[in-house]
Amino acid sequence: MTRVIAPILCISIVAAVGCGRSGGSSKASDTAIVVADVPASAAASSSTGTKKRSDCPPTGAWALCSVEKRLSQAGFVPRKVATEGPRRAGFSVAPTTYALGHSTLEVFLYPDARALERDWAKLDTLAAAPRGQTGVWQMPPTLVRSANLAAVFLTESPTQADRLTLALTAGAPQPGSRRSMTQTLLPAVKISR
Repeated sequence: MTRVIAPILCISIVAAVGCGRSGGSSKASDTAIVVADVPASAAASSSTGTKKRSDCPPTGAWALCSVEKRLSQAGFVPRKVATEGPRRAGFSVAPTTYALGHSTLEVFLYPDARALERDWAKLDTLAAAPRGQTGVWQMPPTLVRSANLAAVFLTESPTQADRLTLALTAGAPQPGSRRSMTQTLLPAVKISR
Protein backbone atom coordinates (compact mmCIF):
# COMPACT_ATOMS: atom_id res chain seq x y z
CA MET A 1 0.00 0.00 0.00
CA THR A 2 2.84 2.41 0.84
CA ARG A 3 4.47 1.61 -2.49
CA VAL A 4 1.41 2.97 -4.24
CA ILE A 5 1.33 6.09 -2.06
CA ALA A 6 4.99 6.98 -2.76
CA PRO A 7 4.49 7.87 -6.44
CA ILE A 8 1.32 9.79 -5.63
CA LEU A 9 3.17 11.69 -2.89
CA CYS A 10 6.00 12.59 -5.28
CA ILE A 11 3.57 13.87 -7.86
CA SER A 12 1.74 15.89 -5.19
CA ILE A 13 5.01 17.49 -4.06
CA VAL A 14 5.90 18.50 -7.61
CA ALA A 15 2.43 19.91 -8.12
CA ALA A 16 2.57 21.82 -4.84
CA VAL A 17 5.95 23.32 -5.68
CA GLY A 18 4.68 24.38 -9.09
CA CYS A 19 1.39 25.80 -7.82
CA GLY A 20 2.72 27.33 -4.62
CA ARG A 21 4.89 29.90 -6.32
CA SER A 22 3.67 33.48 -6.32
CA GLY A 23 3.67 35.21 -9.66
CA GLY A 24 6.44 37.75 -8.95
CA SER A 25 8.94 35.73 -6.94
CA SER A 26 9.42 32.65 -9.12
CA LYS A 27 12.75 31.99 -10.78
CA ALA A 28 12.88 31.00 -14.42
CA SER A 29 15.40 28.24 -13.69
CA ASP A 30 13.52 26.36 -10.93
CA THR A 31 13.63 22.65 -11.58
CA ALA A 32 12.56 19.56 -9.74
CA ILE A 33 13.83 16.02 -10.19
CA VAL A 34 11.64 13.26 -8.87
CA VAL A 35 12.76 9.71 -8.20
CA ALA A 36 9.95 7.30 -7.43
CA ASP A 37 9.81 3.61 -6.70
CA VAL A 38 7.00 2.49 -8.98
CA PRO A 39 5.55 -0.97 -8.53
CA ALA A 40 5.13 -2.92 -11.76
CA SER A 41 1.49 -3.57 -10.89
CA ALA A 42 0.66 -0.52 -8.81
CA ALA A 43 -2.89 -0.22 -10.08
CA ALA A 44 -3.68 -3.86 -9.43
CA SER A 45 -2.12 -3.99 -5.98
CA SER A 46 -3.87 -0.85 -4.79
CA SER A 47 -7.36 -2.10 -5.59
CA THR A 48 -6.99 -5.80 -4.86
CA GLY A 49 -5.09 -7.82 -2.32
CA THR A 50 -2.69 -9.43 -4.80
CA LYS A 51 -0.36 -12.25 -3.83
CA LYS A 52 2.45 -11.43 -1.48
CA ARG A 53 5.95 -11.28 -2.87
CA SER A 54 6.87 -14.61 -1.20
CA ASP A 55 3.90 -16.53 -2.66
CA CYS A 56 5.78 -17.27 -5.88
CA PRO A 57 9.49 -16.82 -5.23
CA PRO A 58 11.89 -16.82 -8.20
CA THR A 59 13.88 -20.04 -7.74
CA GLY A 60 15.11 -20.78 -11.24
CA ALA A 61 12.53 -23.58 -11.52
CA TRP A 62 9.02 -23.26 -12.86
CA ALA A 63 6.02 -23.31 -10.53
CA LEU A 64 2.38 -22.99 -11.58
CA CYS A 65 2.23 -19.44 -10.24
CA SER A 66 5.24 -18.38 -12.34
CA VAL A 67 3.78 -20.07 -15.44
CA GLU A 68 0.49 -18.23 -14.95
CA LYS A 69 2.27 -14.93 -14.41
CA ARG A 70 4.41 -15.41 -17.53
CA LEU A 71 1.35 -16.30 -19.61
CA SER A 72 -0.43 -13.16 -18.41
CA GLN A 73 2.64 -11.04 -19.20
CA ALA A 74 2.63 -12.50 -22.72
CA GLY A 75 -0.96 -11.36 -23.24
CA PHE A 76 -2.74 -14.63 -22.59
CA VAL A 77 -5.65 -14.99 -20.21
CA PRO A 78 -4.99 -18.38 -18.62
CA ARG A 79 -8.02 -20.16 -17.18
CA LYS A 80 -7.18 -23.31 -15.24
CA VAL A 81 -9.35 -26.19 -16.42
CA ALA A 82 -7.86 -29.03 -14.39
CA THR A 83 -5.18 -29.05 -11.70
CA GLU A 84 -4.32 -32.66 -12.44
CA GLY A 85 -5.40 -33.81 -15.88
CA PRO A 86 -5.18 -37.32 -17.29
CA ARG A 87 -1.75 -38.91 -17.55
CA ARG A 88 -0.21 -38.67 -21.00
CA ALA A 89 1.98 -41.31 -22.61
CA GLY A 90 5.62 -40.30 -22.41
CA PHE A 91 5.18 -37.96 -19.43
CA SER A 92 5.73 -39.31 -15.92
CA VAL A 93 3.85 -36.42 -14.27
CA ALA A 94 0.20 -35.42 -14.65
CA PRO A 95 -0.43 -32.12 -16.44
CA THR A 96 -2.21 -28.99 -15.31
CA THR A 97 -4.55 -27.92 -18.10
CA TYR A 98 -5.32 -24.33 -19.08
CA ALA A 99 -7.70 -22.84 -21.60
CA LEU A 100 -6.09 -19.94 -23.48
CA GLY A 101 -8.96 -18.58 -25.51
CA HIS A 102 -9.86 -21.31 -28.02
CA SER A 103 -6.53 -23.08 -27.41
CA THR A 104 -5.49 -25.62 -24.79
CA LEU A 105 -2.22 -25.76 -22.86
CA GLU A 106 -1.09 -28.75 -20.81
CA VAL A 107 1.76 -27.93 -18.43
CA PHE A 108 3.92 -30.75 -17.06
CA LEU A 109 5.98 -29.61 -14.06
CA TYR A 110 8.77 -31.93 -13.01
CA PRO A 111 10.65 -31.81 -9.68
CA ASP A 112 13.79 -30.73 -11.57
CA ALA A 113 15.31 -30.52 -15.06
CA ARG A 114 16.95 -33.95 -14.73
CA ALA A 115 13.60 -35.66 -14.16
CA LEU A 116 12.27 -33.97 -17.30
CA GLU A 117 15.39 -35.00 -19.24
CA ARG A 118 14.67 -38.68 -18.56
CA ASP A 119 11.21 -38.39 -20.16
CA TRP A 120 12.35 -36.01 -22.91
CA ALA A 121 15.00 -38.44 -24.15
CA LYS A 122 12.24 -40.95 -24.96
CA LEU A 123 9.85 -38.49 -26.68
CA ASP A 124 9.18 -37.85 -30.33
CA THR A 125 9.13 -34.06 -30.04
CA LEU A 126 7.04 -33.59 -33.19
CA ALA A 127 4.26 -35.90 -32.00
CA ALA A 128 4.60 -35.12 -28.26
CA ALA A 129 4.41 -38.86 -27.67
CA PRO A 130 6.84 -41.72 -26.99
CA ARG A 131 9.03 -42.55 -30.00
CA GLY A 132 7.32 -44.97 -32.36
CA GLN A 133 3.83 -44.02 -31.16
CA THR A 134 1.36 -41.52 -32.52
CA GLY A 135 0.13 -38.72 -30.32
CA VAL A 136 -3.43 -38.65 -29.02
CA TRP A 137 -3.80 -34.91 -29.47
CA GLN A 138 -6.82 -33.34 -31.23
CA MET A 139 -4.49 -31.33 -33.50
CA PRO A 140 -0.75 -31.16 -34.15
CA PRO A 141 0.87 -30.16 -30.84
CA THR A 142 3.49 -27.55 -30.12
CA LEU A 143 5.89 -29.03 -27.56
CA VAL A 144 7.89 -26.64 -25.38
CA ARG A 145 10.67 -27.37 -22.88
CA SER A 146 12.22 -25.01 -20.34
CA ALA A 147 14.15 -26.06 -17.21
CA ASN A 148 11.74 -28.35 -15.30
CA LEU A 149 8.72 -27.55 -17.51
CA ALA A 150 7.33 -29.34 -20.53
CA ALA A 151 4.21 -27.96 -22.17
CA VAL A 152 1.96 -29.13 -24.97
CA PHE A 153 0.08 -26.32 -26.70
CA LEU A 154 -2.86 -27.16 -28.94
CA THR A 155 -3.80 -24.26 -31.18
CA GLU A 156 -4.67 -23.55 -34.78
CA SER A 157 -2.84 -20.22 -34.63
CA PRO A 158 0.88 -20.26 -35.50
CA THR A 159 1.16 -16.74 -34.05
CA GLN A 160 -0.23 -17.90 -30.69
CA ALA A 161 2.12 -20.90 -30.74
CA ASP A 162 5.12 -18.64 -31.34
CA ARG A 163 4.05 -16.23 -28.62
CA LEU A 164 3.62 -19.04 -26.10
CA THR A 165 6.92 -20.66 -27.07
CA LEU A 166 8.79 -17.37 -26.62
CA ALA A 167 7.12 -16.69 -23.27
CA LEU A 168 8.07 -20.06 -21.79
CA THR A 169 11.49 -20.56 -23.35
CA ALA A 170 12.61 -17.19 -21.96
CA GLY A 171 13.17 -19.22 -18.79
CA ALA A 172 11.83 -19.51 -15.29
CA PRO A 173 12.19 -16.52 -12.96
CA GLN A 174 15.72 -16.55 -11.55
CA PRO A 175 16.73 -15.83 -7.95
CA GLY A 176 17.63 -12.18 -7.46
CA SER A 177 15.81 -11.12 -10.63
CA ARG A 178 12.61 -9.87 -9.03
CA ARG A 179 11.58 -6.82 -11.00
CA SER A 180 8.36 -5.95 -9.22
CA MET A 181 9.85 -2.66 -8.12
CA THR A 182 11.82 -0.52 -10.52
CA GLN A 183 13.39 2.78 -9.77
CA THR A 184 12.19 5.32 -12.26
CA LEU A 185 13.98 8.62 -12.70
CA LEU A 186 11.48 11.15 -13.89
CA PRO A 187 12.86 13.97 -16.06
CA ALA A 188 13.62 17.36 -14.59
CA VAL A 189 10.60 19.62 -14.60
CA LYS A 190 11.14 23.26 -15.29
CA ILE A 191 8.78 25.44 -13.29
CA SER A 192 8.48 29.00 -14.49
CA ARG A 193 5.89 31.74 -14.33
